[in-house]
Amino acid sequence: MMHWTILFAVEETAKEGGLFDLNATLPLMAVQFLLLAVILNAIFYKPLGKAIDERAEYIRENRLQAQERLAKAEKLAQQYEQELAETRKQSQNVIVTAQADARKIASEKMAEALQEAQKLREKAVQEIETEKQQALQTLEQQVEPLSRQILEKLLGPELVR
Repeated sequence: MMHWTILFAVEETAKEGGLFDLNATLPLMAVQFLLLAVILNAIFYKPLGKAIDERAEYIRENRLQAQERLAKAEKLAQQYEQELAETRKQSQNVIVTAQADARKIASEKMAEALQEAQKLREKAVQEIETEKQQALQTLEQQVEPLSRQILEKLLGPELVR
């Protein structure tokens, strides 16, 4: 029986207007909804939209500035790289020139040292030759008296004269 009572209650509700009853409540609710939408739009949505737009504009400006700075930084980096390459070439040229000058100076000093050594060698050879000549003269002077002494000892003093 319980089933029959629920079914009977549903049939009575459907006869009175059902779920959607069109009376003065529907237009009143529509007016309330529109009034709420206008109030929310004025109090909440417009300031929020304005804040979002301002934030979007701020982000767009910062992004443009960042892109400009990045382009400027890349340009400066490229310029510095070119200057660095040029400076490296110049320093390499200076190094090559300095090395050539050092080799030239070293070869000149070496030639001077060889000439000096040659002069010292020739001087030493001359001194040795002079000393040799003096030694030979001294020996020649000493050879004759020594030869006489040897002969005197071997042959006797009377035969040598």
